[in-house]
Order: sequence, then C-alpha cells, then structure tokens
Amino acid sequence: MIELEQKIPEFKLPATQAGTISDKDLQGKYAVIYFYPRDNTPGCTTETNDFCELYKEFQGLNCEIIGFNNNPMKLHEKFEKKLEIPFPLVSDEDQSAVEAFGVWQLKKFMGKEFMGIVRTTFVVNPQGNVIKRYDKVKVKGHAAQVLEDLKTLV
Repeated sequence: MIELEQKIPEFKLPATQAGTISDKDLQGKYAVIYFYPRDNTPGCTTETNDFCELYKEFQGLNCEIIGFNNNPMKLHEKFEKKLEIPFPLVSDEDQSAVEAFGVWQLKKFMGKEFMGIVRTTFVVNPQGNVIKRYDKVKVKGHAAQVLEDLKTLV
C-alpha cells in the first residue's frame, strides 16, 4: 500500500474523456484518486454520484478527481453516460496500477475469499505525493469528508 508522503506509482492507462491518463497529467494540481470495485453496483454508484455532486467544489481547490478500477472501458463508458460523470474513469484491466497502489487484496464475501479491489481513496498533492489516504472506505459521506479534509490541506 502506498503510504503518506510517498509518490504515487507511475501509470499510463485508458480513461474516459481523456483517452489516456497518466500520473504526469496530475502534476501541478491536487488529485483525488478513488479506487472502487465495480461499475453499476449500488455502493460504487453512490460513491461516484457523491463525487459528481461535489466536483465543482473540488475543481475550485485545483483538484481533479479520478475513478479507478479494472473494469473494461466499455463498462466505464456506459457508467459515465448513465451517471453523467464529469471526471475521468481509468480502466486498469491488467491490474498493474491497482497492484502498485496496493489496493488489489484478498477479500471475503459470503464465506468466500477472492482477490479484488479494496475501496480506497488517495489525496495527492501537486508534486505527486500522497497527503491523505482512506482505507476500506465506507461510502456514505465519504466524498464530503474528502472535500472537507482537502480544504485543510491546500
């Protein structure tokens, strides 16, 4: 798992809106990178909608939001259109970035164990260093909490 003050891993991956997005595209601004398990599921939809509702406030703090998982671009594009998402969704199908960030972990659900994305959010400063990390995120109120915390960090 990427720790506080560490640089985020290098990546260059397909993304909605941008075509591709890389760690270098984030330099010079704050970024909220939120990892979520799957498009079009109840928790992920709620979390994404909450970030959408607050997007203009994040932008007012020179902050970009990026949603991140290993779903294919086709699913991201449908999800983006359905929710009218104003920020990029990154597709990491080979899981290189989710592993580099340390969010690809063993999960348990209904008595079964499997590998998957653990809902995690990173706040990154303009130099590319993690300044805040939220582990095993609970969706309700998360986006608002990230925004409030960011206001104290900028």
